[in-house]
Amino acid sequence: MKDQIKIVKPGSFNHEDHWYPKALNATIHPMVNFFLNLDKKRIVSRYCHLHPTVDRDKLIALLSYQCKYFLWSGSDLFNATSEDGNRQMVVIENNSCPSGQKSMPLLDDNKEEGSYKLLLERTFKHYLKPKQGVPRLHGGLAVIYDKNHMETSGYAAVMADVFDEEVFLIEYYDDNENDHIKIENGIFHVYYNDCWHPLRAMFRYVTQKPWNRLPLHSKTKILNPIVACLAGGRNKMVAAKAYDLFNSELQQFGLKINMPETIWDISKAEIPLWVSKLGGHAVVKIPYSNAGQGVYTITNQQELDAFMETDIQYERYIVQSLIGNYNWSSRSKEGKYYHVGTMPDKNGSTFVADIRMMLSSTAEGIKPLCIYSRRALQPLAENLEASSDSWGMLGTNLSIKLGQNEWGSDTNRLILMDRRDFNKLGIGLDDLIEAYIQTVLSTIAIDKMCVNLYNSKGKFRMKLFNSLNNDATLLNEIML
Repeated sequence: MKDQIKIVKPGSFNHEDHWYPKALNATIHPMVNFFLNLDKKRIVSRYCHLHPTVDRDKLIALLSYQCKYFLWSGSDLFNATSEDGNRQMVVIENNSCPSGQKSMPLLDDNKEEGSYKLLLERTFKHYLKPKQGVPRLHGGLAVIYDKNHMETSGYAAVMADVFDEEVFLIEYYDDNENDHIKIENGIFHVYYNDCWHPLRAMFRYVTQKPWNRLPLHSKTKILNPIVACLAGGRNKMVAAKAYDLFNSELQQFGLKINMPETIWDISKAEIPLWVSKLGGHAVVKIPYSNAGQGVYTITNQQELDAFMETDIQYERYIVQSLIGNYNWSSRSKEGKYYHVGTMPDKNGSTFVADIRMMLSSTAEGIKPLCIYSRRALQPLAENLEASSDSWGMLGTNLSIKLGQNEWGSDTNRLILMDRRDFNKLGIGLDDLIEAYIQTVLSTIAIDKMCVNLYNSKGKFRMKLFNSLNNDATLLNEIML
């Protein structure tokens, strides 16, 4: 049990322990640095100059929005183009409790704690400020995690410095051996040195089915609270509905969340019908998976058959139009977007690459924290039939599951925002601004869904959630 808990003391932060080796001495690209230092007014002025139909006051209000539940987000976006050649950043998903700090070069070499400290000072510390009329909860601070020790230990070390107190770093896996944590009267306790210690707040990096270990109601403050996952941060089904609802509100202001065509609430038996309707090319997703798990690119009958043979316990899926090569368009009849991809390498090969944009909610609005990119393993084929492995060509996630509670990363495909790598992406300042605004919009959409899922008395509206996500297997996993 003791091995599952570590005490992190102030002054223990070591820069080398919390970044990938290739990012340790990387120099931030000047354009990325410039973007991250732009103020709200300049971003809005530039965006509205390029998009004259956008309501300036509304965009300012959106960038100034303070999230209530979804306080820390990271969207995955594709740089894509439509048939008319219009370039857009397309939101693939927005993640609650995202990774990215270990891949981000420092903005200032003299501030070695980087955006670990920005997130904890601007968001977590602000989140813990006691509200008027609410009794202050006493107890310790903790970082809980089920993967990504490199970053979570970094958060714990910086938290110890920011709050000037010892911090618990706690493993919390999806299994039955979690007797080092208990909940009494809504307060989390951790067992350490033969004693139960109450916790006043926890910084969470629990990403694998977090709703089966963390309750919807807790006196111990949790960032992000679990509703952020169920409302879209780890639930692609509800996220798609949240985006659709918010787009209805945004339409009159000239704004929208760009996303692939999405069909939700699909049973497994229906999937071949929808794949056929999308021209035989589609992406099938288990809505509640992450780290690249549960995503299936379908480009031929063999891949569809292989998916249909998988043994998956969930009852509802989503199907999305495939973002592919423009030359595949004759078969992707309802395809809306096509990959721009990386700049061609010395062999003339272009790779699919995504962009992760991490943000957090602050007292001044939603601000960017860090950015990185990942490319696919194989180059984008001109002729789809030339590749027998569409996931190798279209999948960008770096996570590799090595075993029970053990993960690795294929960092060879990591593209940093540094002087060497950034130019490979073929994007510019306006693309970064577009990625930021798309992430803000999708974050707000999910936060609004979180708000709607609680009634005026602060109770979770399970009937509403059930109507949004009628999957009995998922509902049985939720810890109330």
